Amino acid sequence: MFTTETLQKFAREVAKYPAGQQRSAVMACLALAQEEKGWLAPETIEAVAKYLELPPIAALEVATFYNMYDLKPVGKYKLTVCTNLPCALSGGYHAARYVQDKLGIAFGETTADGKFTLIEGECMGACGDAPVMLVNNRRMCGAMTPEQIDKLLEECK
Repeated sequence: MFTTETLQKFAREVAKYPAGQQRSAVMACLALAQEEKGWLAPETIEAVAKYLELPPIAALEVATFYNMYDLKPVGKYKLTVCTNLPCALSGGYHAARYVQDKLGIAFGETTADGKFTLIEGECMGACGDAPVMLVNNRRMCGAMTPEQIDKLLEECK
């Protein structure tokens, strides 16, 4: 199900933990599986669980708890806008509304061209830079004014 390269990455993650504690690598392995597949289908989650020798429900619990895991296909650019209280008080809802209007989608939706998916996020730990957006779970962008949002969207085109 996974490429040799991804399986090697799984093995490196498992090697970070004591023997018999491979379940500790579940978050990293789910992230690697998502990186390869684009999202986590039920069979992908099950394959990660099998690799780590844990019950499939254990991997599913992790995948459904954290919002960095995508349980359905997403656009090329997944934009997560923080609307938790500090960001909300500093313009998070305004930034979210601006992105929604620019892209013509609501939270949880993907643009018709498959390019952007918009997600409402929880605290990203960068309250001092609010409002904050995260691109593809990797790139954090702070102080997201309409001008900054326009610049980001242009970079993604």
